[in-house]
This record gives sequence, C-alpha cells and structure tokens, in this order.
Amino acid sequence: MKLPKAACPRCTRPIAAGPVSGRLSKGRIWRHDDPGVPRIPGEPLVSCPGSLEIVEMPRPGQQLEFDVSETAPGETAVHDEELSMALF
Repeated sequence: MKLPKAACPRCTRPIAAGPVSGRLSKGRIWRHDDPGVPRIPGEPLVSCPGSLEIVEMPRPGQQLEFDVSETAPGETAVHDEELSMALF
C-alpha cells in the first residue's frame, strides 16, 4: 500500500504518514533520520524529533474549488445563474 506523504513538523521533509485509528484526518509520520546528524557506522541511528508525531493527512478525495469571483483578462464576468446547472 502506498502511503500519502505529509511534511514533518520538525525538518519539513515530505515523509510517509500512516493513518491513525479512529481519526480519519490524522496520520502518524513514519520514523526517519535527522537530516543534520551524519550516519556513523557502528553508532546508533538518530531519528528526527518529528518522527512518530501526529499530523494532518492530505486528503486526495477532496474536491477542487475554483474562485469564480475573479475573471481573467479578456473574459467577461459570469453570473451565478449561468454557473448553476440541473443535474437531473
């Protein structure tokens, strides 16, 4: 399963975030190395302090919203009645 990425609150890198049970809009950042600490062979790994923190998950199913109040140069303004359309 491919997990969505969210910005780590400490290092701001995009890191995979797994869902948190019971909280649909929240996710837990996966463990990752601290970007400022060099990896020394034989020494313990040092995780970023932002690892395992709970963050807002990106919502892929969210509908796009367009600002129709502004018109591009050369276009005419469209009234709200013209934007509405019968679905059935």
